[in-house]
Amino acid sequence: MNISAVSIGVILLVIGNLSASLSDVAVKLLHGGISPYQYIFVRQFLSVLLISPIWLHQSKPQRALTAPYLTATRSILIIIGSGCLMVAITHLPLATANAIIYAAPLIMLPLSIWLLKEVPPLGKVIGTIIGFCGVLIVLRPSQFHWAGLFALGTATTLALFNILARKIPQKQPIVTTLFWTSLLSLPVSGLLALLDWQPISIDQIALVGASAMLILLYNGCAVKAYKKAPAGQIALAEYSGLIFVGLFGVWWFDEIPDLLTALGIALIILPLIPFRQLFIRAKQSSK
Repeated sequence: MNISAVSIGVILLVIGNLSASLSDVAVKLLHGGISPYQYIFVRQFLSVLLISPIWLHQSKPQRALTAPYLTATRSILIIIGSGCLMVAITHLPLATANAIIYAAPLIMLPLSIWLLKEVPPLGKVIGTIIGFCGVLIVLRPSQFHWAGLFALGTATTLALFNILARKIPQKQPIVTTLFWTSLLSLPVSGLLALLDWQPISIDQIALVGASAMLILLYNGCAVKAYKKAPAGQIALAEYSGLIFVGLFGVWWFDEIPDLLTALGIALIILPLIPFRQLFIRAKQSSK
């Protein structure tokens, strides 16, 4: 049986988002037992160890670092975003934290206007406003939890991280990008971890290692998926992650989202759904 490229892409993204959701579970299971700086340093160090064999297998030109200042900037964003992520996941329900973090594509719109001088269509502007209304509902100003700001911090750094990715030379392989971004994050994260070092157990290292491997698996699945099929036809599968974290929150941590949180999540996702592409595909399938 032949499977279409779009179906393969969707399957890869679902698997990738499942692994990313499990990574969040691993972080939450740490229960804040180690400092965010330790988490970042250990995760990035293990990521370098995992990527190195693949990176070394490439030719010398493929291993070379291009755009060093850009890569260093993105490594700093990883440090900030990962620290904020750990705090948000530790203190918020998984579904709530991820709903806010999934607002990153919405934050990319004003940032792309500012940094890339892009002029978005009116529909995207309206969609972004709707999405931010969803973020406000999830944050619940009347019941505001300070960790929501850290989730917004992760979403903002993720948006900047993705926008700056557009400036990376096309010839640089994804493995090389991952390797150098992880490696360049080690000096700063290592220094911060050393200043606030606490005893760390084998179980905690195992959870951080699991988080690192699962995130790398997500990155690999995402790269393969978007090479297999057009982004507009498979990107909706990215939001399977919200379903997974919701289920894992109920299963592992007895976190049951209320109706307002569900409404906020729906408003965040709604502007991101490519309705035009879905309509075209439905029309084509009906013929």
